[in-house]
Amino acid sequence: MEARRPRGPSVRRAAACDLARTGGEDAPIEIVEYNPAWPTRFAAERERLRPLLPGAEIHHIGSTAVPGLPAKPVLDLMALVEDVDAPVAALIQAGGYQYPEAFNAMLSRKRWLCRPTAAHRTHHLHLVDDRTELDRHLRFRDRLRASAPLADEYARVKRELAGRFANDREAYSEAKSAFVRRVETAVRDEF
Repeated sequence: MEARRPRGPSVRRAAACDLARTGGEDAPIEIVEYNPAWPTRFAAERERLRPLLPGAEIHHIGSTAVPGLPAKPVLDLMALVEDVDAPVAALIQAGGYQYPEAFNAMLSRKRWLCRPTAAHRTHHLHLVDDRTELDRHLRFRDRLRASAPLADEYARVKRELAGRFANDREAYSEAKSAFVRRVETAVRDEF
């Protein structure tokens, strides 16, 4: 069973509930030019997280992991762990991550944390216990890394959607999922 991100009105309600609980308001979506410091920032965060996620594979996923690709300035990390719930307390207490409870209650075999706050994010940490889920993200990332035309197309899609849904992260994510699914299907069909 694939641990895909839930979609729809219930996700919007959960995100709003989590933001209200922390007293925050979601920051607008901003797509910025690629920052060559992102891989170094990922490596530093991976090393910072290693003691909190012993034995976990920690990967850089998402647009900031694709050289040259414009992105939201938020590093996405994905860790393959034995138990998605076991490291959450340490990640909050010692790692400085926030754990949006309402949103996570909707997830199966996956947990999502952010830092420094849910309203202003510099890091997303996805915990998964399913190798196929990790591999799906890595194949998508690697396909964008290998194909400049495809990465350029994704950049256009993201910029257009960020303009249309600047203040609605869930709508932005949902709208770009058609592109992501198309690429994932093409990659899957090659294997």
